[in-house]
Amino acid sequence: MKRVVALILAGGQGDRLSVLSEERAKPAVIFGGRYRIIDFALSNCVNSDVTRVGVMTQYRPRSLNDHIGIGRPWDLDRSGGGVTLLQPYLGRESSDWYRGTADAVFQNIYFLEETKAELVLILAGDHIYKMNYEELILQHLAREADVTVPLYQVPMDEAHRYGVLTTEDDGRIVEWDEKPDHPKSNLISMGIYVFSRQVLIDQLFADSQHDTTHDFGRDIVPAMVDDPAMRVFGHRFDGYWRDVGTIQSYFDANMDLLEDLPALNLYDPESRIRTRITGYPPAKIGRRAYISRSLLELGCIINGHVEHSVLSPGVYVEEGAVVRDSVVSDNCRIEQGAIIERSILDKEVFVGKNAYVGYGDDWSPNSERPDIVNGGITIVGKRATLPAYTRIGRNCVIGPNVRPGADEAYIASGTTLREKEKRFPYRV
Repeated sequence: MKRVVALILAGGQGDRLSVLSEERAKPAVIFGGRYRIIDFALSNCVNSDVTRVGVMTQYRPRSLNDHIGIGRPWDLDRSGGGVTLLQPYLGRESSDWYRGTADAVFQNIYFLEETKAELVLILAGDHIYKMNYEELILQHLAREADVTVPLYQVPMDEAHRYGVLTTEDDGRIVEWDEKPDHPKSNLISMGIYVFSRQVLIDQLFADSQHDTTHDFGRDIVPAMVDDPAMRVFGHRFDGYWRDVGTIQSYFDANMDLLEDLPALNLYDPESRIRTRITGYPPAKIGRRAYISRSLLELGCIINGHVEHSVLSPGVYVEEGAVVRDSVVSDNCRIEQGAIIERSILDKEVFVGKNAYVGYGDDWSPNSERPDIVNGGITIVGKRATLPAYTRIGRNCVIGPNVRPGADEAYIASGTTLREKEKRFPYRV
C-alpha cells in the first residue's frame, strides 16, 4: 500500500442536496450526527494504510478545508505523506477551474509526479461506505490491469443514476453505459478507480486534447473499455455503500444507522470512521425525557421526546418538544411544544415554541425542485429562525438565515422560502 497515492474528488456543488450544500461542498455536509461525508473516504484510506492523500476541492471549500486542516484526526499530519488540499488556481496557461473529474486530476499531475506512486486510487468524496482498499489493489496487480473499477448492485429503479456495466466471467468490463435512460442491468460503477500511474497520465493527456466533458465515468474509462488493448476489470463489493447525492438517499442513509444491527457498522474498532471532534461536554438527559432508537452526540441536552432521529452535537430539545424521524444538525434549539417530524435541520436552526416542521398529510412535491424534494422531507437551512406557532408543511425548503414573517405563519407543503432581499439589512 506504500506504492499507492489516493486522490479524493471533493469539489462538487451537489445541488441535489438542496440547501444542505448551498453554502458548503457536498463532502462537507454533516452525516450521522458527528461526521462529515468526506470522513468515510479519508478513514478508509488510513484504515487501508494509504497515507498519501490529495483532496481536490473547488466549490465553497472553506468548510471542508477547516474540517480537514492538516489531517490530524486521521493521522495524516505527517512528513513524507499525509494529506494535501489541492484547489484550482489561475496564473498559468494550463490552469483554470476544474472542468470535470478527470480534468481535476490532470491539473494536478505534478502532485502524482512528486509522490512517485506506482498506483493511483481515485475516490469520490461524497459516498458513505467502509472498504479496505488492500484487496482491491491486490486484485488490480494480480490481473495486471490498467484500471480496476469497484462494482455494486443497486435496485433496478436506481441504476439510471450511475454508469451501468457488463462484465465477462473473468471480471473484465466489456460494456459501459453512463447514466442510461433504460439500464440493461443493475450492476453499476461505484465511482472508484485504481489506475496504474503511467496509464492514467497517458489517458489524461489524450483526453485533454479532445472536446469532452473530461470526466472519468463519461469519457476516460468508457474509452478504455472500447480499446481492446486496455485491460479494464471490475471488482465486486458486497458491503454497505450509499451515494448520498440526493435528499432522499441522504435521509435514508442517516436512518439506516438507527437499525438494531445497521449494515454500516460504526462500532468496529478495527475500521473506525475518524472525524474532527470538538470540545463539547457529555450529552445530558433530563428526568422527563423520552428517547428511542436515536443517535445523540456530545453536548446534546434532551428534556423532551426524541424518537428515531439523529442529533448532532449541541442540540437542545426543551421539555414538551418532539423530534421524530428527523436529522438535526449542530447547535439547533427546539423550544417547548415544538414538533419536528420527517425533517432535516441544518446547523444552528432555532425552532420557536409550538412550531411544527413537517406538518400535515399533504405530500405535494416541492414546487421549485420536485425532482429532489418529493419524499415528504422538509429541509431547513443554516441559522434559519422559525418563530413560535409557525406551521411548515412537507416537502418544504427553508433557505439559510430565513425568518418567516407574520404573514408566513403557515407555509404550505411544497413551498420554498428564501431570504428576502434586505430582510436583514447590513449594518456597519
